[in-house]
Amino acid sequence: MSPTINTLFFGDNLDILRKHIATDSVDLIYLDPPFNSKRDYNLLFKTPKGHASAAQIIAFEDSWHWGEQAEREFQEILHLTSAHTVSADSVVRARHQTNTDAAEMIQSLRRFLRENDMMAYLVMMCNRLLKLHRVLKPTGSLYLHCDPTASHYLKIVMDSIFEPQYFRNEIVWKRSYGHGDSKKSMGRSHDLILVYSKTDNYVLNRFYHAHDPEYLEEFFRHKDERGVYKLENLTSPHPRPNLTYEYKGYPPPAKGWRVNRKRMEELDAEGRLHFPNKKDGRIMKKVYLDELEGQPMTDVWTDISPLSAHDQERMGYPTQKPLALLERIISASSNAGDVVLDPFCGCGTAVHAAQKLGRQWIGIDITPLAIHLIEKRMKDAFPELKFNVEGIPQDLDGARDLAARDKYHFQWWACALVGAQPYQGKKKGADSGIDGIIYFQDDKGPAKKIIVSVKGGENVNRAMIADLKNSVEREKAQMGFFVTLAPPTKPMQTEAVSAGYYESPHSGAFEKIQIVTIADLLNGKTPRYPDLSRGSTSFKKSRVEEMRGEQQELM
Repeated sequence: MSPTINTLFFGDNLDILRKHIATDSVDLIYLDPPFNSKRDYNLLFKTPKGHASAAQIIAFEDSWHWGEQAEREFQEILHLTSAHTVSADSVVRARHQTNTDAAEMIQSLRRFLRENDMMAYLVMMCNRLLKLHRVLKPTGSLYLHCDPTASHYLKIVMDSIFEPQYFRNEIVWKRSYGHGDSKKSMGRSHDLILVYSKTDNYVLNRFYHAHDPEYLEEFFRHKDERGVYKLENLTSPHPRPNLTYEYKGYPPPAKGWRVNRKRMEELDAEGRLHFPNKKDGRIMKKVYLDELEGQPMTDVWTDISPLSAHDQERMGYPTQKPLALLERIISASSNAGDVVLDPFCGCGTAVHAAQKLGRQWIGIDITPLAIHLIEKRMKDAFPELKFNVEGIPQDLDGARDLAARDKYHFQWWACALVGAQPYQGKKKGADSGIDGIIYFQDDKGPAKKIIVSVKGGENVNRAMIADLKNSVEREKAQMGFFVTLAPPTKPMQTEAVSAGYYESPHSGAFEKIQIVTIADLLNGKTPRYPDLSRGSTSFKKSRVEEMRGEQQELM
């Protein structure tokens, strides 16, 4: 397996695309980036009783602001033009022109929009779309999932990168039944998916919907020994003097027939002509229902429902899309064995669908929490699957680097190592002493609770263990885990031992307060506690999937 294929990357997709994804290496790209809706989206965990947990983490902040990063990325787009020397190679010339057009467009948009939040969002998207265009194969397609907040600007940006003639569709997906967003506007009930190809030679596997019952009842009203059929007009819509002929005593229509005499005779021999009783009537063609594949695909998708709060596949991730939606996209624009890339992979629906359909895949996300959720989802759904995870710390140096760069990402990663739900996240206010919660089941009674405290600093002390003991008592938890990057001191270990033991009804005694270092966790040593549910009390378990390599029938 290639080190890139079937890989989850933790990090900024801009850096991952630059460093790890080869030019012309991806068959299909699906991206569902933040829409610039100026909202925070929480990752909702559930308590064992099914109620919303206090462990609500802001999965991403869907807000963009003009600042140092936006200015830096704007300048990078402009420099892409000057950085490419135009050679005799047509591919290099084409890429240079793509960068030039995008630079011209982004400058024009900045002059129009000025330095505001929308402009910051478009700069972020333009820079990444340029990289995505580079990695897409000439036969590949890109699906950009968005909403009307910025779709009109995004299409302009994509026209400048892919060229207008390679715009293929604006798919409308009805994601809800509508609600009153405002008294001054109609309810918004759809998302948009912009589809572009890189060339005219791209993959498109058409699919068909089942026919509308009302359509069948209205048109397929005839039946003979062969089956149910409808009548189709053989009259030409335009004057065709060369196809104006009498057939078996039936005069031609004023504008002629749709078919020549030879084809008319073939249809007659096949029993596909309907002759009216009167000679002044019109000959019609029989179209049999069992020969039709269904209603051809269109750009309005109303047959895939959004996920409800109680759907089995829901992971609790904000803006999660249905697996059926991604299966349709992947089946329509790729073939078995092709490479599918999702650079904003969230909870991993695209990579799940790709694996299920026998494709190879690459997923990128900027939060370790998302990567952990996808890891668990893929291992649950495909128990035998082997895949790579890049960017997540693999040793102490990597852990120290993550702790120094972002303490919240470090806490979420550390919680994932012990199988804990992160608690409240960046906006939890005053430190409650709780960074994660583990629910476990060791008897037939209600689920029980473990408090997790994570410390990424170099200085840890006995008072921190005392605080954890207090949190365990306050929260009426059974146990507490102290996860530390630095080695614990002797007084810390003494304080932990003084808490005594939790007596499990069927599994014996377990230290009530346990100290575990990041080094221990990286070496495979985990804290001890009894759990008959094997983690499913804390995290939803995906059902096991049957992988398919063949092309799926799309109905």
